[in-house]
Amino acid sequence: MSLISIFILAAGLSVDSLAASVSTGVCMKTVRTYESVKIALYMAIFQGTLPIVGWFIGRGFKHIISSYDHWIAFILLLVIGGKMIFEGLKNEQQDECFCPSRPIILASMALATSIDALIVGVGIGLLGNTIWLPAIIIGLITFIFSFSGIYLGHHLGHRLNIKLELIGGLVLIGLGIKILIEHTLIA
Repeated sequence: MSLISIFILAAGLSVDSLAASVSTGVCMKTVRTYESVKIALYMAIFQGTLPIVGWFIGRGFKHIISSYDHWIAFILLLVIGGKMIFEGLKNEQQDECFCPSRPIILASMALATSIDALIVGVGIGLLGNTIWLPAIIIGLITFIFSFSGIYLGHHLGHRLNIKLELIGGLVLIGLGIKILIEHTLIA
């Protein structure tokens, strides 16, 4: 997996956390750096750790499904991207405002926005790629996106939340198509 692909993947996966952080920023009366760092760390730790868990799962099944692993990665990214697009369109009609403050709520929000990272980790494991560099980059990009998203949400409002989910979904679908093309047409 190329470095550019890893950064594109990290950005696509981080969009859910960004969207949640923008929503959080919209709801915050005042933005404190400590709270912003805390929220961003929760998001980054979950988003960076779950691909590793998924990778171990994927590596365990690689020998069984290696002849069609690229199709699984494609379908997983297609489903995740489609879910993000659907959620972005669904949330367009809702005006939700939720501000996490307790660790259990932060952990729940971070887990909910990181499930797709677990599935992507499975795909990376199935493809036989290493996970360590992607996991670190995913965690760092998520931290940056989440931290920035709180301030962005606080200053610009909730309208960007929907557009970011749509873009993130399209990015993940595009990455799935790229994987499929690389393993079927080029290989």
